[in-house]
Amino acid sequence: MAEYERSRTMPAQPEQVFDQAANVGRLDAWLPDALHVDPGESPAVTVHKDRSGQDMAALLRSEPEQMRLEWGTREQGSYTGWLQVAGIGSGVSEVTVHLSFFDKGHDPGEQAVCDALDGSLRRLEEQVRLRVDNAGG
Repeated sequence: MAEYERSRTMPAQPEQVFDQAANVGRLDAWLPDALHVDPGESPAVTVHKDRSGQDMAALLRSEPEQMRLEWGTREQGSYTGWLQVAGIGSGVSEVTVHLSFFDKGHDPGEQAVCDALDGSLRRLEEQVRLRVDNAGG
């Protein structure tokens, strides 16, 4: 099993960050470019992987009271992940994303995963900034 985790601080209240991250209709705005989520009947979703051209049945659970998202594949059990938002004071939040790969064939390797997680967190921060800036002005 391989596990990866990345964190990033964001200049917004944790509720604003979580609302942006958990918006199923806007997941493609911050997920890795090669992944696309098609919402189904909650908590079921379909994840399309551009790299392989495959659609995978997955689950996506939102826990707003804990400011946590959890996801994973349904049938294969090849990977799971979570995103946690925590307030760290003065209108700043920390977002942590964690991925666990149980099947070596689905693990793209440390560099690729860390690059994808860093890029996703950067895009999420951009989306949060746009939302906060538009709400303030």
